[in-house]
Amino acid sequence: MDPNEFVKETAVDWALSHGLVIRPPDGTLYSVVHAPFALFPTAYPRECYDHAFHLMPLFNKMVDNVARDGLFLSEIMDSLSKVDDFVAKIYDVYKKVEAEGVLQKINLGLHRSDYLLHTPLDGPGSKPVLQQVELNTIASSFSSLSNVVNQLHRYLHDSRLLPESLTKRGKLVENTSIQGIPKGIASAFKLYSQKTGVAEEKLAVIMVVQPGERNAFDQRWIEYTLLNKFKVRLFRKTLAEIGKEANLVGDDRRLFINGFEIAVTYFRAGYAPTDYPTDLEWDARLLVERSYSVKCPTAAYHLVGTKKLQQVLAKSGIVEKYLDKKEAAEVRTSFTGLYPLDDTPEGHAAVEKALKDPAKYVMKPQREGGGNNIYGKDIPGFLSKLTVNEREAFILMDLINHVPVENIMVRNGVLIKAAVVSEFGTYGIWLSEGDEVHLNETGGYLMRTKSHESNEGGVAAGFAVLDSPLLV
Repeated sequence: MDPNEFVKETAVDWALSHGLVIRPPDGTLYSVVHAPFALFPTAYPRECYDHAFHLMPLFNKMVDNVARDGLFLSEIMDSLSKVDDFVAKIYDVYKKVEAEGVLQKINLGLHRSDYLLHTPLDGPGSKPVLQQVELNTIASSFSSLSNVVNQLHRYLHDSRLLPESLTKRGKLVENTSIQGIPKGIASAFKLYSQKTGVAEEKLAVIMVVQPGERNAFDQRWIEYTLLNKFKVRLFRKTLAEIGKEANLVGDDRRLFINGFEIAVTYFRAGYAPTDYPTDLEWDARLLVERSYSVKCPTAAYHLVGTKKLQQVLAKSGIVEKYLDKKEAAEVRTSFTGLYPLDDTPEGHAAVEKALKDPAKYVMKPQREGGGNNIYGKDIPGFLSKLTVNEREAFILMDLINHVPVENIMVRNGVLIKAAVVSEFGTYGIWLSEGDEVHLNETGGYLMRTKSHESNEGGVAAGFAVLDSPLLV
């Protein structure tokens, strides 16, 4: 037998035994398949790993400061909402609650900043540097399963099933991601109880989920950790269920469901237009936003995560409004080239660049979840179909020059040997109340590895596999 086949069989059995699983693509509720994973951990520069951990608290702080700048947020969204119906509806929720009056001043942010390694084209000796792909402010997934795949690789290491060439080259590092998000939610829950005087046993958390969620087990670890470690009860509800079952009580609009007052509403859905098939779902989103429950995220935090905001913040002098000079300089080290595609001189220049040399760029809409970007040779044809106004719904980003390495991916029990690249992200945990910051830290990491020939990086969308860094 091929040695890699033996390792694969051992790893798949370990994965199924330890909850490294997702539901099958046919949507069957009562069976599982192993989550796609890298058979071996992938080498990753320690310097870049440390840099990503250092940057995350700065991005947490930046998100909160931007979200609280209503004039700046409105300036961007007034324009963007004219060309993006989904963003317009999220922005409408934001405006309605701002006009009515925001009652809850506690903000909980559970973010993830994703990076690719960029190797400058200065020659073969150039050191790779972090380049930010995106900053996620809603439904940052895989914090649990990324920890489990790290445990899988540690098991293979301890069983001496990793290639000796790997174990001699670098070191596996522990991933605390399975603890970070529950810690953030529990901290917000307890702060809510403290501020309201409501006993914790009368409170609960809602996790907003998609119907038939394939990645439910990644989410369930959060639920179990909240109960086992923090004695916090969590209910899973779709937006439609919230629309039918939830209600607001009192002048301060306390949110109740299942007989419990909801201290925290944690969104693992609501980031895509398909999550709102009817007005019922939109009514539920507005109901939650109006409520006294701590929202993760608020509509403001959600809007800060749009690609347009990412592009605007990268402009000269903008991020400096929200971080001090030293912090802003550090954050800027991870920015790649980001350009508008709107009806401005800068936007027209970006269009010309994209048409002239499309292989150097990627077009991004204001969407999460994978599979939405337009790459290279597909850009000219796509641009030609857009009006000048429609172009404003997209940004243009420099394509990051990543150097592939060899690894083996396992999907549906099949070995896939390929030249691969890895997208590395750190989770951010933020809890504040006005100017008072209760929690600001990095909560572990997510590493997704994909074929060098694949543009997209989503695991749930079928493009990538879960992985661990081997620090070198």
